[in-house]
Amino acid sequence: MKIKEIFAPSDMTQGKPWEKILVFTIPMLLGNIAQQLYNTVDSIVVGRYVGDNALAAVGSASPIMNLLLVLFVGISVGAGVMVSQYFGAKEREALSKTIGNCITLTAAASLFIMVVGTLCARPLLELLNTPESIIDWCASYLIIMMLGSSGIAYYNILCGILRGLGDSVSALIYLLIATVINIVLDVTFVAVFHMGVPGVALATVIAQIVSAVMCMIKLKRMSDLFDLKPQYLKPNGHHAWNIIRLGLPSGITQAIFSMAMVVVQSLTNSFGEMVIAANVIIMRVDGFAMMPNFSFGTALTTFAGQNVGARRYDRVEQGAKQGTLMAVGTSTVITVMILVFGRYLMAIFTNTSELVTLSANMMRILAVGYIAMAVTQSLSGVMRGAGDTMTPMWISLITTVVIRVPVAYGISWLTRTPELPNGRYECIWISLLSSWLMGALITFIFYRRGKWKTKGLDGKKGSQTV
Repeated sequence: MKIKEIFAPSDMTQGKPWEKILVFTIPMLLGNIAQQLYNTVDSIVVGRYVGDNALAAVGSASPIMNLLLVLFVGISVGAGVMVSQYFGAKEREALSKTIGNCITLTAAASLFIMVVGTLCARPLLELLNTPESIIDWCASYLIIMMLGSSGIAYYNILCGILRGLGDSVSALIYLLIATVINIVLDVTFVAVFHMGVPGVALATVIAQIVSAVMCMIKLKRMSDLFDLKPQYLKPNGHHAWNIIRLGLPSGITQAIFSMAMVVVQSLTNSFGEMVIAANVIIMRVDGFAMMPNFSFGTALTTFAGQNVGARRYDRVEQGAKQGTLMAVGTSTVITVMILVFGRYLMAIFTNTSELVTLSANMMRILAVGYIAMAVTQSLSGVMRGAGDTMTPMWISLITTVVIRVPVAYGISWLTRTPELPNGRYECIWISLLSSWLMGALITFIFYRRGKWKTKGLDGKKGSQTV
């Protein structure tokens, strides 16, 4: 295969479904791992060079940051679905207008986040009873990330467009370059210039801006597929509305998840700095463990989108089955590795033996949940790609609001004793596992019902033979 072919968009309406999904997933998985390195390196650097309280500060800021960035998630998902379907249908004009409107909507959303996020950062931290020992660090981290949100936004949304076109390799290359920049700047700002927590935030923002610029240059060079001209940047009611309509449920889903994280973070904060730091470490390892699930889910979104655009629904079902089986197999291997090597993974982040033991024990609670999440992410990806972004939203609402939050606070309340006035801290991770298991079951049921087959952009259901 020639180098040019590796970076070319992939037509997923032809060839063996499992092969197309796997070839698309591998570079995206590597990219997602590199993306996770952003937060992980931040945590390792501050944990090693500043201390456990700095590690806790970065972790406490993350749920709020994710909540404030949900607008970008919505635009990215809506863009990916529309781009994949129009690309599959070979509609150049509609594809050009969709990409142009994504760029314009991202600019508006970035400006909103820069203003609102900066103003709300510290009040939200105070509302969550963030310990005084870390609140200043948390606030400075959030403010820098919000001011640099345009780089984060454009990278993620432009990558969503590239993936919708079937190009997961370019996004990987740009992200690897940005990750190296981030690591170098992290060490430079924290270890050399002693900037502390603000240093890791600044490093992340700079690296994301670099990756966003590279994505934009790549898109401008793809003139054989669509036109990136000024007239297509003008807001178009039909295309802008479709981006919002398809992306809003996913944005709401992320908002629900982030709100649950924020609410549970308040409970986590009540257990003190040690449990907060343990939660940070677990979520960093969790980020890597979940990457295959997210990658297969996104690959299936693109696969389903292109084949729905070409009205090949029988092929979508083939890909859903094969992709889900690959995701489950991968997550099973990861679960075994966590159970066997969990303690060694935790020791990367801190030298405090008590913190390593606490983190490893809690990670074992979550381990089997990654297999369940393989089912959830894969089948949700198929439904989103087909244009049904509402069903995953409702499932997320049920699993987080109806299951996770009540279970966490319920166990905390039921296990209160004079020695443990806030209950047992295990409630945080038991509640997360419960939501994952129920989410897999509910997602499978809704996928089997098949209503997602009527949600394409043309509103029609149909199929062709492979």
